[in-house]
Amino acid sequence: MHIVDFSLFLQYERILGRITLKKHLFLKMNRHEQLLDALKLHFGFDEFKGNQEQIINNLMDGKDTFVLMPTGGGKSMCYQLPSLLMDGVAIVISPLIALMKNQVDAMRNFSDEDYVAHFINSSLNKTEINAVKKDVLDGKTKLLYFAPESLGKDEYVNFLKKVKISFYAIDEAHCISEWGHDFRPEYRNIKEITERIMPAPIIALTATATPKVQADIQKNLGMQDARVFKSSFNRPNLYYEIRKKDSHVDKDMIRFIRSMEGKSGIVYCLSRKTTEDIAQMLNVNGIVARPYHAGMDATMRAENQDAFLMETVQVMVATIAFGMGIDKPDVRFVVHYDMPKSLEGYYQETGRAGRDGGEGYCLCYYSPKDIERLRKFSQDKSDKEKEIANQLLYEAQSYAESTLCRRKFLLHYFGEEYKDDKCFNCDNCKKQYRIKECSELLVTILELIGQLKEKFKAEHIVDILLGNKTATVLSFGHDELDAFGCASEESETTLHTIIRQAMLKGLIKRDVESFGDLKITLDGRKFLKNKSRFEVQVEIPKDEDSDDVEPEMATGAAADDVLFSILKDMRKKLSKHLGVPPFVIFQDPSLEAMATSYPITLEELQNIPGVGAGKAKRYGEEFVELIKKYVDENEIIRPEDLRVKTVARKSQLKISIIQAIDRQVDLDDLALSKGMSLDELLTEIESIVYAGIKLNINYFIREVVDPDKVEEIYDYFKTAETDKVQTALEELGEDDFTEVEIRLVRIKFHSEMGN
Repeated sequence: MHIVDFSLFLQYERILGRITLKKHLFLKMNRHEQLLDALKLHFGFDEFKGNQEQIINNLMDGKDTFVLMPTGGGKSMCYQLPSLLMDGVAIVISPLIALMKNQVDAMRNFSDEDYVAHFINSSLNKTEINAVKKDVLDGKTKLLYFAPESLGKDEYVNFLKKVKISFYAIDEAHCISEWGHDFRPEYRNIKEITERIMPAPIIALTATATPKVQADIQKNLGMQDARVFKSSFNRPNLYYEIRKKDSHVDKDMIRFIRSMEGKSGIVYCLSRKTTEDIAQMLNVNGIVARPYHAGMDATMRAENQDAFLMETVQVMVATIAFGMGIDKPDVRFVVHYDMPKSLEGYYQETGRAGRDGGEGYCLCYYSPKDIERLRKFSQDKSDKEKEIANQLLYEAQSYAESTLCRRKFLLHYFGEEYKDDKCFNCDNCKKQYRIKECSELLVTILELIGQLKEKFKAEHIVDILLGNKTATVLSFGHDELDAFGCASEESETTLHTIIRQAMLKGLIKRDVESFGDLKITLDGRKFLKNKSRFEVQVEIPKDEDSDDVEPEMATGAAADDVLFSILKDMRKKLSKHLGVPPFVIFQDPSLEAMATSYPITLEELQNIPGVGAGKAKRYGEEFVELIKKYVDENEIIRPEDLRVKTVARKSQLKISIIQAIDRQVDLDDLALSKGMSLDELLTEIESIVYAGIKLNINYFIREVVDPDKVEEIYDYFKTAETDKVQTALEELGEDDFTEVEIRLVRIKFHSEMGN
């Protein structure tokens, strides 16, 4: 038994400042009582979770231990508590600096002294490293964290030879396997490094490992005889949902997050740029969010993370690194804006929701284009790496497209059987499906697998059945097979569904060693012989729902004729009061847009075509008050409430035009420098002036238009009912005036009278 003697145990009670045990009581305790008492003393818990106690006992008995436990199951406790009770220092190998820091901070929070836990990595300077070494040599430190890259350095190998190692803990052990979702080549050297230092028991821990990954870990660490503790992958409190990722994805995500008001959540993205863009978009739409990715300044990352933990920020938009070791139990939703590269990654990231056993909503947006983009990313890898990446992507795609219970699918992937057909806590279990009898199709699939000597993947089998003349099909001459095109009337989704369902039933298996070739099991051969009934679920196409259709904006007409008429009346009254033509205040297209999108604030009014900050400030208050009253009285749901606001980006072209006019650049020269015709330039200038910005082009008008003509055109617009150029030409005489002259003076009139 590797528990320390009472004097050393008492010493650590003094370190924690909580001396509660007497020597005679301690000696009378059995192992179970000692562990429970230590658990309460050091961490404040009254009982262990799951199989934590058995794991700790096995490790303290000096035996290698393999722990497969989902996120939130309490993996850290499995090595933290025994490190305090065993003689020596526990070496914890961890892949991320941020993860080490969080773990060390957590241990120090349970202690009165910082030296109980330390880490050594590239973030420390020489003086700080020497201080850590001194604490270790003095026997004060019980947990010492290393990255695998640092542990292998001769300096640290030689140092650790001088101290007593209680055990080695390999955290995130899936990093060892090429089939894991976060392969780290440095993890492959851990066994060799530990042998150079000194022998000690090993505990390997991971939250995500398929049977193949588990075998890789044990083989690489030389712990095939280790006792395996495998907790269920089932997280009953998590709700899984896949939604189509289309042009409305931002709007849909905003609706979802707004429905989670007051609840913390994480949005995962694959790229740093997407992370920044989504965070910015959420903030613009009233959702307090911060980005988090490896390319950010470390200080900013830490500030954003702390803001999320302190709940001054509702949503963290992050790449996959965020969340590892983050002890926030009440994350209520996890959104995958992009489909993850593997189901292991998906499972680990969704596992950060509802760690306290409460609500956890896991929403993932899926588009086949995302999968194709990810496949392209692996094109420059070695053939083996490419095969592995493609297989992991295939599994992720299969999950997203499956009509089966999401929970059942996930658990099967991790080698666990979920005995019920439905969990009733995922989107697929709540959808309506029709049952399709597919025994003949399955027989065809099984016979084709056998005919091809079980040497091809599901994608190839489906291509043959559909009659797809892909390069692979043609290169093997499989377009000559009788089965080629025999199921061309079926959808690709249906055929893949049959194969997945057959795998869940144990009739087919995917051979990992051959990168996913399909094999017929013994039960599959029995099915071929008996040809029993085989049914699969096929989704019923749903009718188009108004919620899924983008609201159409007005094209030349108002959506609300009543409001449009009211707005015109108000404009008419205001024009009489101010002594300006109605079109100077707001043009008809602007009123039509107002009667379509119902702006109720000056900020929203500025999103209306032809309304800028100047016009909104000068004329807008009465209009938005009228619209707000109309909306309230008629209980109107506004498109603005459903619209995704984009991050404002001022037009560089418009800014440069304004600056050039301020410098009195000749408009002909300005158009030439911009690669535009004068007509195109005038259109841009008109849009600037109509938005409420005052421009002075008198310097150019004086050069090209006779002063008498300027006065006549100007006077015309003072009394005109419309500012249309063609109407002005007809009234003033097409033989006497040109379109350009009228447009130039019209710009002058709008700028001076309206702005």
